[in-house]
Amino acid sequence: MKTVARKLPTVARVILGLVFVVFGLNGLLHFLPQPPIPAAAGAFAGALAASGYFFPLLKITEIAAGALLLAGLFVPFALTLLAPIIVNIVAFHLFLAPGNYVVVGLVLAAELYLAWTHRAAFAPLFARGRVGIAAANRRTLEPAHDLAG
Repeated sequence: MKTVARKLPTVARVILGLVFVVFGLNGLLHFLPQPPIPAAAGAFAGALAASGYFFPLLKITEIAAGALLLAGLFVPFALTLLAPIIVNIVAFHLFLAPGNYVVVGLVLAAELYLAWTHRAAFAPLFARGRVGIAAANRRTLEPAHDLAG
C-alpha cells in the first residue's frame, strides 16, 4: 500500500502530462479524428479560432506544460499554467458539449491531486497580507546563521 501511495503522484503527473502533450500536438497537427460537436460548442470554438492567435497559443501552452510534467520539472508552475485550461475544459464539457466525462474527470482529479501534493509550493499565495508575505520571505531569504557575528 505504501508503494502505491509513493508512486501515485508520479503516475498522476505522467498521465496528466501525456494528455496535454498528445492533445496539444493534435490541436496543431490534427492526427486524431474529431467527432462532430454541438452547435453551441461549434460557435464558441469558431469565435476563438477567428481570433487567429488563440488556439496556437493554447496548444503550445498545453504542450509546454505537459512536457514539464513529463520531465518532472517545475511541476507547480505547470499545474498553474494548466489550471485555467482545465477549468475551461470542464465548463466546455458541462455546458456546451456534454460527454467525455471520464477523461474530463481524470484530468480534473489529476490536477487537484497534484496541486494537493505540491501544496507547500502554493502556500505563499494564500498568506494573509504583508505579515504573511514577510514571514514567507523571512523563511526563504534569511540565512540560517549570521557569519558577521
